Amino acid sequence: MLGYGLGLRSVHYDHVLTHRPAVDWFELITENYLAPGGRPRAVLREIRANYPVVLHGLSFNVGTDDPLDFHYLDQLKRLIAEVQPEWVSDHLCWTGLHGYTSHDLLPIAYTDDNLQRCADKISRIQDYLQHRIVLENPSVYIGFRSNTMTEPEFINALVRQTGCEVLLDINNVYVSGFNLGFDPRAYIDTLIPSAIRQFHLAGHTNNVTHIIDTHDHPVCDEVWELYRHACQRFGPVATLLERDDHIPEFTELMTELAHARQVQESVTRPAETMTTHDSSGLQP
Repeated sequence: MLGYGLGLRSVHYDHVLTHRPAVDWFELITENYLAPGGRPRAVLREIRANYPVVLHGLSFNVGTDDPLDFHYLDQLKRLIAEVQPEWVSDHLCWTGLHGYTSHDLLPIAYTDDNLQRCADKISRIQDYLQHRIVLENPSVYIGFRSNTMTEPEFINALVRQTGCEVLLDINNVYVSGFNLGFDPRAYIDTLIPSAIRQFHLAGHTNNVTHIIDTHDHPVCDEVWELYRHACQRFGPVATLLERDDHIPEFTELMTELAHARQVQESVTRPAETMTTHDSSGLQP
């Protein structure tokens, strides 16, 4: 378990490089660091010398039948070789079509055809990168009449077919559950426990009738409670706090991250303590 990390944003470069805060690891947006020169790549090298890092991308575009972008994958492969990330993640969605990029994370219908399309692309990406990839569940605002399975069932099927792992965004589960009217706890309980590599925590904008995944607020109480449930379900899992707009001072993020640690450890430490002290090998 990698511990508790933060999404590295450029406004905090100087603080992190100067103070080397007690963060367990950093997650970096892959596309910001592909160019071999420039300050972002130089910052990444220095960050990597002092912290584990994870690459989190936006460009796998697994939800369409557009061909894979091998120029992007080649750049990513070179970046992986240089920085040796703990893992590489992206999103279960589509982001472009016919060579055009939407600059958004767009939903897919959960059907057998799309399952095979996504599985084929994921397998080819993993073969090319020689790296198991981790996929994040999306925030969803509409449902498809053509769906033949639920989102967690679709994710489980991808895991079984490709060996990929899951970045479980707790906020996204809550947002989608609110918007589509499903039980977010039941969603979490459906997922294969061994597939969960990482958690995301973030804030959102509640517009009363619907919620938008904006990453510009602190984590709300309901998401913290859902996070607690996920920790009970899956045990200790590497947890990352995201903030992409209205970014506060670094110390404020550290306070929120400390709360994530407190929540997870309050759930998982008793079991760890029992395992440590009960050496009989017998079930309690």
